[in-house]
Amino acid sequence: MSPNARDRAREKRRYEKHQTSLNMRKAETRRNMQVLGVVIAVVAVVGGLVGISTAMNKDSKGSAAAPAPAKSIATASAKPGAPVKNVVAGCVTPPKLPSDKRTRTLPDKKTAAGKTFIATVTTTCGVITMELNGTKAPQTVASFLGLAKTNYWADSPCHRLTTDGIFVLQCGDPTGTGSGDPGYGYGIENTPADLTYPPGTLAMARTDPEKGNGGQYFIVYKKTELPAPGYSIFGRVTSGMGIVDKIAAAGANPPDETGNTSPVQPISILTVNVAEKKA
Repeated sequence: MSPNARDRAREKRRYEKHQTSLNMRKAETRRNMQVLGVVIAVVAVVGGLVGISTAMNKDSKGSAAAPAPAKSIATASAKPGAPVKNVVAGCVTPPKLPSDKRTRTLPDKKTAAGKTFIATVTTTCGVITMELNGTKAPQTVASFLGLAKTNYWADSPCHRLTTDGIFVLQCGDPTGTGSGDPGYGYGIENTPADLTYPPGTLAMARTDPEKGNGGQYFIVYKKTELPAPGYSIFGRVTSGMGIVDKIAAAGANPPDETGNTSPVQPISILTVNVAEKKA
């Protein structure tokens, strides 16, 4: 091979080696860009989810500096089916969350108007008895009666306990998420003029005032002031407040991803029986 031929061959090898190196760099750059694209996409999705979650939490806190707006709060911190350690004497392990979809029809308020009822609520921590005022809150009480008679609340957890400024135990959502409802809504009635709710008060949780009442309600265990326009008071606890007080004393779990604070001691409704109170 002539010197010129050897030089051309050497130059060709050098060129090919250089091109191979460039191609490898380009491939590496493409991979890095692809990875960067994936990372950016993931960050965008996560950012969007965080934004949505933040907006929901702000909405939740705004509409219910009050007990959990029925459709904006969520689930208990413990995962469904996870082992439960009872920390309050007299409590038993709650049943699994209901798996059936529960929808009902709003009863006519005439079924409760002018009447008083006694509700016996059997829970996993004991029996709580309530007096329902159909004179002051006929639509709310009629709804409560209808849900009780159709076993809407069977095996449903009390999913929320608030311990800072607002002192309530919230129950009534079979899904355990705080977003469940019976398939209907109605407006508020019988809200206190001073927006103060004494211990033992039984009131409805809600989203908006017009159609935001459904199946979720709360029991006040310590004097609480709630923002206008208020929440419908439809009765009071006549016995069993000691159970609610013990649940409250055991404390609440840290907020979950939706901002909900479930009670450390789980408590679920097993049955609700209602009878008219005779004069």
